[in-house]
Amino acid sequence: MFPYIIDHIPVATPHNRRPGLAIGATSITIHNTANPSSTARNERNWLTNPSNTATASFHIVIDQKEAIECIPLTEIAWHAGDGNTAGSGNRTSIGIEICESGNYDVTLRNAAELVAGMLQQRGWDTDRLRRHYDWSGKNCPRLMNSDGQWKGWLDFVGMVKEKLDGSGEEGGGEKVLKPEDANNIIRFLSAAYMATDSPDARKEFNRLANELRRVSGQPPQP
Repeated sequence: MFPYIIDHIPVATPHNRRPGLAIGATSITIHNTANPSSTARNERNWLTNPSNTATASFHIVIDQKEAIECIPLTEIAWHAGDGNTAGSGNRTSIGIEICESGNYDVTLRNAAELVAGMLQQRGWDTDRLRRHYDWSGKNCPRLMNSDGQWKGWLDFVGMVKEKLDGSGEEGGGEKVLKPEDANNIIRFLSAAYMATDSPDARKEFNRLANELRRVSGQPPQP
């Protein structure tokens, strides 16, 4: 299991990269970074680099080692290249950047696991997945279109589907804990969390809740 790190860029980041507007998310959009040497940390840091003058951003970036949430999943990011209208990808879709550096096969598996967990948490299936191409016609995620037929995209969606259904996991494909059971336990932890003022205790309750999410195939929460 790779680390999931919350490292949000400030709302005041130049060039309106985090406008702070609420998102009505109905899909998840997949991108490649188009930079063969850049890691997830590099991509996160580029969002706040003073030399970066682009009004472009994304919610999550992932590589072979970690995933970093750069903008809250409840806010919009400028990643789809299709403007600011109500039905645009920017206003309705969570953007995930997949790094091209390092061991790309491992990164793809990490991304499939991340996306499957996000779909499961929302009660969605793989029909909610989009390519950057679907919004603006850009050849992205470019590494999933090496043959002009988007076979890599179809393979990735299939990988996500396997993980979502549980058939791609070891030990017969069953998760250690059902999501509904994990969430019921988390509700009890939440009551204990609210009953204490100790920062250390609250940190531990949060860790335990995320461990329950992990073993039930759900993404962690801040």
